[in-house]
Amino acid sequence: IVCSNYRPVGPIMYKGIVKIFSEDGMGKVVEIPADMTARDLCQLLVYKSHCVDDNSWALVEHHPLLGLERCLEDHELVVQVQASMNSDSRFLFRKNYAKYEFFRNPLTFFPEHMVAWCQETNGTIPPSQLLQNFLASSSCPEIQGYLYVKELGRKSWKKLYMFLRRSGLYCSTKGTSKEPRHLQLLADLEDSNIFTVITGKKQHSAPTEYAFCIKPNKGRAELKELRMLCAEDEQSRTCWMTAFRLFKYGIVLYQNYKIPQQRKTLLSHFSAPVRSVSENSLVAMDFSGRIGRVIDNPVEAQSAAMEEGHAWRVRHLPGFLNYFFEPFIHVAQLWFHGRITREESHRIIHQQGQVDGLFLLRVSQSNPKAFVLTLCHHQKIKHFQILPCEEDGQVFFSLDDGSTKFTDLIQLVEFYQLNRGVLPCKLRHPCTIVAL
Repeated sequence: IVCSNYRPVGPIMYKGIVKIFSEDGMGKVVEIPADMTARDLCQLLVYKSHCVDDNSWALVEHHPLLGLERCLEDHELVVQVQASMNSDSRFLFRKNYAKYEFFRNPLTFFPEHMVAWCQETNGTIPPSQLLQNFLASSSCPEIQGYLYVKELGRKSWKKLYMFLRRSGLYCSTKGTSKEPRHLQLLADLEDSNIFTVITGKKQHSAPTEYAFCIKPNKGRAELKELRMLCAEDEQSRTCWMTAFRLFKYGIVLYQNYKIPQQRKTLLSHFSAPVRSVSENSLVAMDFSGRIGRVIDNPVEAQSAAMEEGHAWRVRHLPGFLNYFFEPFIHVAQLWFHGRITREESHRIIHQQGQVDGLFLLRVSQSNPKAFVLTLCHHQKIKHFQILPCEEDGQVFFSLDDGSTKFTDLIQLVEFYQLNRGVLPCKLRHPCTIVAL
């Protein structure tokens, strides 16, 4: 029997085709369901690319012709975002360690002089209350300060005193006055997204390097529809952009931040390895003296384990292999970026979050036998030269003029991940570029 009015039972799941690009320019086409979020797609790409899932991967909306990009929020629907993008735009798969850093260190992101109620309470609000006031819809915090604003349809920029509230971005038409009659609405938060401008000075004649813009998210926006803004420094730009996200999404951002932690706690009850009684009774020992001693300090125990691992590699690697491969053993490490320029290292650090301890190693441009450690601290990028030094016929590496020497760069990085030494902070987050 043929039924002509047959209808499928249950909801129809529509799918979309999305092309994702990695930092090396290679792309991967993925078919995804219409309700897949940015977080779910990142986890899928992590699985397919065999990356470490440390919850710091992000999907980036990149507009090369406009010179804009932003990280999608974890809850955003990828197919929906793609529908509003121009034909030349693309998605990038990239690390972003700073996505939720403001929940861990809010005072770094919100200087007292830029948050209105901080001034009213003489800066006595604790960090936890600071974020609660941003997340609670009943409170009315605001960000204030000077910004350069590009006049619509012109190349000129104007410096104005601005206020960012839940209702939108306002400028004062009379100095720093916040009286309603002196406030002019520049942009609405609800129907817009905030982007970093990556070609500010070159393409938009921005007065500083710290440009950002508010772009309408309905339809395919043109250059004349963008609200171009520019801050005096990186901390100010980060404050404005972070506050925009908090005002727009509120408690949803906090839920996005907590989900990986809750999932990790849940999985730890099931995935913990079962250890025997004999394994549980093992302790770290030091046999360098006349008698052995138990190492109680966990940092010292980890350092001893690393030294033993390096000694094992020297003992067990055949002599000719050790001679040829020891100087180049760092090449396969994710934090080593080869012969990139100083400017390129800055770009990578900026893209991956500018959090304390974000680092990479590269070959020195001025000395081909040396290397450079590029490190981010307090949103500033610093460079430390790693020089080779010879002792008893063996080559070592040092970044403190030979006071602390290492046989290879892996040992150097592992040491400064545990010890700050002469650096402003420990090495925490390696800049990673993964091919899809």
